Amino acid sequence: MLREVTYNEIFTILIMVGLISITIAKAKFTHRFNDLAAILTTSKYFNIYSRDQKLIDFFDILLLTNFIISTAIFTSICYSTFFSNSQIETHLMLTITVCIGAFLFLKLLIERVIANIFNIDEIIEHYIFQKKTYKNYFGMFFIPINAFLIYSVTPSKTILYVVFSIFLIILVLRLSTSLKRYQKLIKSNLFYFILYLCTLEIAPYIILYKLITSY
Repeated sequence: MLREVTYNEIFTILIMVGLISITIAKAKFTHRFNDLAAILTTSKYFNIYSRDQKLIDFFDILLLTNFIISTAIFTSICYSTFFSNSQIETHLMLTITVCIGAFLFLKLLIERVIANIFNIDEIIEHYIFQKKTYKNYFGMFFIPINAFLIYSVTPSKTILYVVFSIFLIILVLRLSTSLKRYQKLIKSNLFYFILYLCTLEIAPYIILYKLITSY
């Protein structure tokens, strides 16, 4: 059902920051941005940029900024729809944004430490690059989806389930396809890779879900 558009300052500001981040990334790294935009149909981006990973990558920082903001907005919409049935206040929206950013940063640090301890750095470096790439990619699609949910329709559980399911299916299929490229390396370190997945890819999100639902 269409609803009357009301001005929501914090959402508008955050969406604009996300759009500015994407615009700068496209303007300064045009070829790379175009390659990223085609990752669902070609492996060119992975073949080229996985070889030259940098500790500080301005392109990734710009798109990760948008991903954090867009994810925070979508999380707020989900929280409001599933749990509180009320509008998200500005301070809570900013808290969610900061927490998601801190969560991703700390998770990345722990991933690298665990990879070093298990001596599976090569596998995890490729795996982290895959995840980072898809975060950057899907973050761009969250902007129009968030804008639609905020300004055009009243979010419902059904709509959110559909959006989440589509993204999850695409992500799983693409990650599965990408990881096949490193299946020999993974097989030789299968136990540690599974342990890594359980420790850092499943448990943190279960804990995060429990924290959100009990808030």
